[in-house]
Amino acid sequence: MSVPQLTDEDVRTDQSTRQAKLKWVIVVDEELPAGRAVNAAACMAAAVGRAMPELLGPDGTDGSGAGHPGLPWAGCSILAAGPEALRELRAKAAGKDDLYLIDMPGQAQTSRVYDEYLDSLAGTKTEDLDYLALSIVGPRNKVSKLIGKLPLLR
Repeated sequence: MSVPQLTDEDVRTDQSTRQAKLKWVIVVDEELPAGRAVNAAACMAAAVGRAMPELLGPDGTDGSGAGHPGLPWAGCSILAAGPEALRELRAKAAGKDDLYLIDMPGQAQTSRVYDEYLDSLAGTKTEDLDYLALSIVGPRNKVSKLIGKLPLLR
């Protein structure tokens, strides 16, 4: 699973997010309290932004001349799923070469020291991890097929 390489043809800031060839979703555990769900989504967005900076559109200037940093031109839907559905979705997405998957295991929110998180992760098998959130970026049709009719996070 590698980071999709976007071409100039893929990056279309002049089109609706529904017309974009690329789709980006973040799926959060629907059982998380609001603060933890927002934290998980923010962490997913930060990781995608680092890996795929071309997802960010150009900076803008408002009518008063104040600058505003670029935002994702493809949009990003924040969806909800239960813990088991997250585990199944991760397994399916991990098997697809043309999708970029980022996951957030539960240890990420319980560890206050990043090295401790990495140690905990290293000591836990993939099938024993509990996922709080996933981020999936890839071709619109493939991402849509994978996520089915998951609802928006409410």
